[in-house]
Amino acid sequence: MPDTAHPAATPSDPAAPSADMAGQVSVVDADSEIRKMMKDTQGSALKKYMALTVGKPSLFALLKYELLLGLLGSLPGALGLVLRQKLYRHMFAACGRKVVFGRNVTIRHPHRIRIGDNVIIDDNAVLDGKGESETTIEIGSDSIVGRNSILSCKGGSIRFADRVNISVNCTLISETLLKIGENVLIAGHCYLIAGGNHGLDRTDIPILDQPLIEKGGIDIKEHCWLGANVTVLDGVTIGRDSVAAAGSVVNKPVNEYSIVGGVPAKLLRDRKAHQA
Repeated sequence: MPDTAHPAATPSDPAAPSADMAGQVSVVDADSEIRKMMKDTQGSALKKYMALTVGKPSLFALLKYELLLGLLGSLPGALGLVLRQKLYRHMFAACGRKVVFGRNVTIRHPHRIRIGDNVIIDDNAVLDGKGESETTIEIGSDSIVGRNSILSCKGGSIRFADRVNISVNCTLISETLLKIGENVLIAGHCYLIAGGNHGLDRTDIPILDQPLIEKGGIDIKEHCWLGANVTVLDGVTIGRDSVAAAGSVVNKPVNEYSIVGGVPAKLLRDRKAHQA
């Protein structure tokens, strides 16, 4: 994401970034889609529910959504797997062949979600495609979204290339753009957030109400491996064929073929140099 220029910060300017962020970030409205909806006193509860779940002002779309998830979402055994595979596909913008949906998968704004072939969405996963883009979540072929893992778009988008393996209990949140290249392995309990930075300049209003600071999203290149409990913050690009050791907090770009670790993550080894 290109840098955005900002005027000089003043105490009365709610959109002014802190000095150490100037010239490196862009600033956006603090209100999320959900918070704006909560402030709307005119819309009915049904319209708000439709906006949060289906994403369309269509009673037919809502009925189809409720029937499919209500009747099939928790259906156990092979019968549940087969029926979800055959019928869920009609909710999405695109859904490839042999896609497996586990039990109790939460799906929001399915018409903004595109899924490739041979994808596994395990039990209790969340695919939250809320946003304004035509496609907010894109999952490449032969990918896996592990049990209890969450893919949540909050005005941004999440893009997986082919053969991305997300293990159990991972959380991926995007307010801008979160990209993952092909053949990437993400171990359990990882946390990736593209966005999520609030301004801190003003003390007269809560941090919750201060503008969001965007640093450019997250871009994980091909063939990378994130160990268990790795955190990747906004503005980070991880070069191809790199490894983040378990428990690392990655808050700066990582060169390709690197092994990093620690809090914050630092270079531990150059894979190419070690090979030589």
